[in-house]
Amino acid sequence: MRLRPYTLSLFIAVASAACGSQQSSPEPASTVQPPAPVPPSVGVYITNETSGDLSVIDANTQTVVATIPLGKRPRGIAVSPDKSTLYVALSGSPPAPPGVDESTLPPPDRTADGIGVVDIRQQKLVKVLPSGTDPEVVAVSHDGTRVFVANEDAGIASVVDVATGKILDTFPTGEEPEGVTVQPGAERVWVTSEDDGTAVVIDLQSRKVVKAVPVGARPRSIAFVPDGSKAYVPSENGATLTVVDTKTLNVLKTIDLGKGMRPMGTAASSDGKFVFVTTGRSRMLMIIDASTDTIAGSIDAGQRPWGLAVSTDGQTVYTANGPSDDVSIVDIAGRRVVKTVPVGRGPWGAILVDLR
Repeated sequence: MRLRPYTLSLFIAVASAACGSQQSSPEPASTVQPPAPVPPSVGVYITNETSGDLSVIDANTQTVVATIPLGKRPRGIAVSPDKSTLYVALSGSPPAPPGVDESTLPPPDRTADGIGVVDIRQQKLVKVLPSGTDPEVVAVSHDGTRVFVANEDAGIASVVDVATGKILDTFPTGEEPEGVTVQPGAERVWVTSEDDGTAVVIDLQSRKVVKAVPVGARPRSIAFVPDGSKAYVPSENGATLTVVDTKTLNVLKTIDLGKGMRPMGTAASSDGKFVFVTTGRSRMLMIIDASTDTIAGSIDAGQRPWGLAVSTDGQTVYTANGPSDDVSIVDIAGRRVVKTVPVGRGPWGAILVDLR
C-alpha cells in the first residue's frame, strides 16, 4: 500500500514519539539477589574482644575472607557437632585485667550479655541466646541441644537450651569460672575456677558437682585427649600443666612448664598425640607429648598468645595474639611461625571448622 505524504508524516511523528517515550522510561529495579556467602572449606574463626566481631580465616589461602559483627566483648567460642553453628560468649562487663581495681570500672551493660549464634553457611549472627551474667567461655553438648556457659562474675555455670533459649540449670563453680569443656564420651562438664585453683566436674545426669579437683593457681582452660581418658588443666600462676585421670578424678602428673611460663589456652590434636598450650605474656606455644606427658618442644608464637585452634591433621596450630591484633600460623613439624594474619582488635578465642 502506498502512503500519502500527510499520512507518512503522521506515521513518522507517532513512531518517533513512541521511540522517545521508550528511551526516557526508567530502567526497572534489579531483582537479582547478591550471591550467598560461601564459608571456607576449612575456616579458622577468631573472636575479637575489643572490636566486637569475628574474623574468618580461610586456612587454604591463609587470609581473612569475612568479618562478622557480633556484639560486646566476644571471647569464648564453640562449634555445634554438625558444624552448622558457632556459639560465642558476649559480655557487657568492662574488661578487668589483673591488678585493676574493679570499683573504678564503669557499670556492666547487662543487655549485652548473651551467647551469639552464628550460622556458618550464612556467615552471619542470627540471634543471641540468654546466658546469665558475664559469660566468658562456652561449650556445646554432645547432641548439640545445650550450651554450657561460664558466668565469670557470678561464680556459676549455666546450662542453656539452644531451641528455647531458656536457662535450664545452674551449678556452683567457685569464684571466677573461666574454662568450660565437655568431656568426650561422658555426660560431664568441667569448669575451671581461677580463684579457687580447681577444676569443677559436673555430672549432667545426676545434676550434681562430683568433685573440685585441685589443679594449681589460676587455671584458665581444659583440654581432653580424644578418648576422654585424661584432662589437661594449666595453672597460669603456677607455670604448670596438671594431668587428671577422668575416671578416678585423681591427679596423674603435674608438668613443670618452666620458670616464667604463664600457661593459658589448651587444645589436643585429633589423633591424641599432642596437647598444645599457649603461654600468654611468655609468648611460647608449648608442645606436650600426650603418651609420656612430657614437653616435646616450644615455639615463640608472638605477643600474648591465648586462644588456639588445631588443624584436623594436627600439623598446624593457630594462636590468637591479643596485643598485636593478629593470628600466628604455626607449623608444628618445622617448629616455626610460617605467617601472621592481621585480624580485628584484641583477638581472644579461636576454633577451626573443617567442612570437607
